Amino acid sequence: MRFVTDEKSKQEYKEFLEKHERCNFQQSPEWAKVKSSWKNEIVLAEDENGKIIGSLSILIRKIPIFGNIMYSSRGPVCNIHDEQVLRQLTEGAKNLAKKYNAIVLKIEPDIESKDTEFRRIVEKIGYKIKDDAKNFREEIQPRYVFRLNIKDKTEDEIFAGFHQKTRYNIRLAIKKGVTIKEGTREDLKIFHKIMIETGARDGFIIRSLEYFEKMYDNLAPEHMKLLMAYYDGKPISGVIPIMYGNKTWYLYGASSNENRNLMPNYLLQWEMIKMAIARKSDIYDLRGVSGVVDENHPQYGLYRFKKGFGAEFTEFIGEIYIPFKPLTYNLYKFSEKTFRQLRGLKTKFKKK
Repeated sequence: MRFVTDEKSKQEYKEFLEKHERCNFQQSPEWAKVKSSWKNEIVLAEDENGKIIGSLSILIRKIPIFGNIMYSSRGPVCNIHDEQVLRQLTEGAKNLAKKYNAIVLKIEPDIESKDTEFRRIVEKIGYKIKDDAKNFREEIQPRYVFRLNIKDKTEDEIFAGFHQKTRYNIRLAIKKGVTIKEGTREDLKIFHKIMIETGARDGFIIRSLEYFEKMYDNLAPEHMKLLMAYYDGKPISGVIPIMYGNKTWYLYGASSNENRNLMPNYLLQWEMIKMAIARKSDIYDLRGVSGVVDENHPQYGLYRFKKGFGAEFTEFIGEIYIPFKPLTYNLYKFSEKTFRQLRGLKTKFKKK
């Protein structure tokens, strides 16, 4: 086990990450720069010859009153059923916990809930599994997503797999004159303005313009694009896809209250999927939906929209964690839950 300590080891790590089937952009050095308010440490597992066989990128941040927390989004990247590799990575994380006097290590893996072997191994190593989240606000990363397998498939094959209504809406957008253009850094201002409109309509808190500019500066053009939908020369919707390794993710979307009947969001999704096919991605990830599949649920429309693209409803294992200071961590969890509830109430109040 070792750590990324210099540019040489960082480059070695990037090459490992991008070639690995479990690659995730949130484990990348570029994403760590976007999250620069957190300190980043990367643990590497290695074989007897010093070759990287596993990794875990960890963000570390001081929480007032409670101390440092350690968080890894969508790690680890390795053979997730190799106990020795997972032990190496965990030992490295424990060394960091001592270094930073951390109260907890929290990981939200890119691993399906039904993977009983991974569950068995991590519980044996000493992790606890948070196994009851259903809604967006209960975890940092979405536990429920839609994923579309596009490996070695053509555009025609993928399009044929869409729901009939989805195909109709894509064709309608084209027929009505909606056009898609790739945006520049300057166009982020337009995208953000539309996102403010979206947040007010759908009741969620949005990132600042500076955050999106930071993303662009660290990820574009290789790993990030901005696509904008126009009608009569006016921008009406936009999306941000992220491309890294063998996957493409739909990360952010924004749509104006006007011209929604032209179905620009359907056409934008199709353009992102075509982009993913062209770069030979294995997976197109439409990201989060609620785990409550009920037509009366306020987020059911999002579920129906994403399902229409023929993607598979996927449940991740959720959060696994090691509390290094259990009492302090329990107090922190209580305060965090209270804060999220108050923020949710504030958002509902603003919407009214």
